[in-house]
Amino acid sequence: MITERVFGELPTGEKVRVFRLENASGAYAEVLEFGAILVKLCVPDKDGNLTDVVLGYDDIRGYLTNGCFFGAVIGRNGNRIEGARFVLDGEEVILSQNENENNLHSGPDAFEKKLWEVENMDDKKNSLTFFRISPDGENGFPGEFRVSVKYEFTEENELKITYQGVSDKTTVANLTNHSYFNLSGEGSGKILDHSLTIHAKYFTPVRDSKAIPTGEYALVEGTPMDFTKKKTIGQDIEADYEQLKFGGGYDHNYVTDNYAQGSRRVIASASSPVTGIAMDVITDLPCVQFYAGNFVIQEHGKNGHVYDRREGFCLETQVEPNAVNEEAFHSPILEKGEVYRTDTSYKFYTL
Repeated sequence: MITERVFGELPTGEKVRVFRLENASGAYAEVLEFGAILVKLCVPDKDGNLTDVVLGYDDIRGYLTNGCFFGAVIGRNGNRIEGARFVLDGEEVILSQNENENNLHSGPDAFEKKLWEVENMDDKKNSLTFFRISPDGENGFPGEFRVSVKYEFTEENELKITYQGVSDKTTVANLTNHSYFNLSGEGSGKILDHSLTIHAKYFTPVRDSKAIPTGEYALVEGTPMDFTKKKTIGQDIEADYEQLKFGGGYDHNYVTDNYAQGSRRVIASASSPVTGIAMDVITDLPCVQFYAGNFVIQEHGKNGHVYDRREGFCLETQVEPNAVNEEAFHSPILEKGEVYRTDTSYKFYTL
């Protein structure tokens, strides 16, 4: 069942709606037409109580700033591009620098700051599709990119996000969702007691605190980066290990196992010992950025809660950061006229 209400008003005077996708059990997701942002995700805990497991804001003002990218659809390119530049078809493309001298999440004011159109609502499938046209040269990216994001919330408490797009010039396409999860409930405190498994033998180490990968794959085995066997997020986060010091904790890309183009598989799982809520991440993408919320500081969020560091974690499916500048990485290049399509699901259940 899909219902809608007015969430707020933009400085332009435009009204912004929020849509609730509710399944038969009463669990639901709420998504905003501004930024195609996931603002709420309420799933049952082990006692059947609905629990909101994503961080966010109560009103539109929070999302107009949203420096932490809570719930945001990130596009055209998730993560960092070194020097905010790359070469495409022999031409240098220059982007805005919005973190150090690099480009982060295609900003400033990228997809998460745009008002999307509702293209399709399907009550039967409990799905909603947002659409926008990213103009040629938006934030420096070439080509008019016609892009859609579909949210579907199933009877099995699976939130499926499907991204699709086509460009009239060769461009970069690497979309993701930047939701911060706390499976004990948003505003409940640290996520260090959460158990996490990431099915990845390799990660991409970074050069320094600016978080640009070295271009190598490194084995996680024998390091604090290893989540191939379930362990708590907090177990090794303060380890005396250079990579963790660079990011103030986990903020690294993992190269997941058994990638085959177009094939979906579970790449990560997490759970809370408090609520018993568990989550699988299912995707057809090769990589995932695990971020432990190290830089969230005194952020005034939902229900009067003030979020602080490590009170939410992200699992952002993607190709490797700075992949457009690294031949050895999976390519984010989308050829002119080629259809970009990928999907990622967050599936919830109790232990």
